[in-house]
Amino acid sequence: MFDSIFGKKPPQKGGPMGWEPRSPLAQNKAQAAPSYSKVFRWRLPDGQTEPPQTVEIIGSFTRWQKIPLMRDGALDAWHITIHNIPAHKTHHYMLLVDGKPAQDKTCDGMAIPNGFEEEQYAIQTDRGPRVFMMFAQTK
Repeated sequence: MFDSIFGKKPPQKGGPMGWEPRSPLAQNKAQAAPSYSKVFRWRLPDGQTEPPQTVEIIGSFTRWQKIPLMRDGALDAWHITIHNIPAHKTHHYMLLVDGKPAQDKTCDGMAIPNGFEEEQYAIQTDRGPRVFMMFAQTK
């Protein structure tokens, strides 16, 4: 009797009992897909002194919705930390400065755009239009 009160199930002699009490924390942990957080940062290019009106990031991990970066006057940079990026996959993204694609020197590589969302934000390179890649891994 005490075992059933404290959430332990009695020994089974047949098939499964059906409903089994579980803590919500254990259920969420079991169902949660691996994810991670990443800091994105952008600085003015050398020689440029006029700050932009907006710096945004857009990509597969934002469902192609623009997310503004915040300006940090002490570092003279724009940055954002994005949480819950799905892990173990490659993501495509772009940095937008005043609505136009801008270079990200810290990207993991460049990819050929795939689909309308990526094509409209691609940056022109010597090899044609490209978007930035990020390899999302967890430790």
